[in-house]
Amino acid sequence: MKRVLIVEDDLIISLTTEKMVEKLGCQVVACVTSGEDAIKAAEENKPDIILMDIRLNGSMDGIEATQEILANLDSTRVIYVTGNTDNAYKERAEKTGYDAYLIKPLRMEDLKSII
Repeated sequence: MKRVLIVEDDLIISLTTEKMVEKLGCQVVACVTSGEDAIKAAEENKPDIILMDIRLNGSMDGIEATQEILANLDSTRVIYVTGNTDNAYKERAEKTGYDAYLIKPLRMEDLKSII
């Protein structure tokens, strides 16, 4: 069973994503709302996959958090899930070596094909 960390600052989206992940037969190991908490949760739970929003609570965005997480957990797959279509963010994200870059709203078909 794949272990998934959800990093999303919107509670409704986080809960919806959690339900989708569970329907796909994966285990949600944690749901956090900031980059700082994402780093801590990734270190503690060693997830197989991280669903990472880019704009988060706190001083660190999802791209910065991903860089730090992947420096320590290089086998973890990162899937960005963002409402932001700005090319500058996508270009920054590309430098982290993500597995996928999905635009919200997240659809079950998209998640299923990637997980």
